[in-house]
Amino acid sequence: MNNDIKTEKNGIRLCNITRFSLSDTLDCGQAFRWHEENGKWVGIAHGKRLSLYNDGSDIIIEGATKEDFDGIWREYFDLDRDYDGIVTAVSANRKLKEISDITGNIRILRQDTWEALCSFIISQNNNIPRIKGIIERMCETFGDEIDGGYSFPDAARIAKLSVQDLAPLRCGFRAEYIIDAARRVASGEVNLVSLRDMDTASAAEELMKIKGVGPKVAACTLLFGCGRIDSFPVDVWIKRAMQVLFADGLPDVAVPYAGIVQQYIFHYARMTKLELDK
Repeated sequence: MNNDIKTEKNGIRLCNITRFSLSDTLDCGQAFRWHEENGKWVGIAHGKRLSLYNDGSDIIIEGATKEDFDGIWREYFDLDRDYDGIVTAVSANRKLKEISDITGNIRILRQDTWEALCSFIISQNNNIPRIKGIIERMCETFGDEIDGGYSFPDAARIAKLSVQDLAPLRCGFRAEYIIDAARRVASGEVNLVSLRDMDTASAAEELMKIKGVGPKVAACTLLFGCGRIDSFPVDVWIKRAMQVLFADGLPDVAVPYAGIVQQYIFHYARMTKLELDK
């Protein structure tokens, strides 16, 4: 990480950080527990509540201790990855340079694997406001109360519930999938830790043992919950964007960073109102 870390009274200061737009990173559909409040981005992750805001060229992580920064937030915000180098590499392709000039300040959040899996099960055939609502109700109903909110309930807690117990979440058909995922994870049948040691295709197959988990949810879990940046989730919007932008497939320069580039493409399509319905 090519910036300085300073401990301050109210948290951690990241000095002269590059390639980290708070709004682009925290509001691009990769995580669902962040919102903007009085100029700060407020969220709960790993059972802790944080506020982030810009102070000139620096970013303040309010509420973070040095111990938590080293143990949690450095990895969560992917601060050791060379995003400048990635943007330089993919910019060898003219179209990707145009895209990354607009969207290249997104970072991939390294979320808790179970939370990512559950969140993207909930995301199926859903919109972001409704996804956020379901997840918040889930945390309020089954999570632990923490300072300023509720933690995300772990798989063991959800595994003890029934589909009927999830009725207050108003998550519809997804309740059955959530319960199945929780029971398989809690029992060890699907070992989320072991995903790190598998190749990406095998890890996706492991996740797809879960009822309702297809290639897209598996890919999202691997990208956002395991840091597998070669994982390239494809939904209807990315499929259409690829047809418009890269009909012949992802350029070779982007393949090692496919998941990061996927976020660039998705955000670019939103920012430029790319015509995707053809």
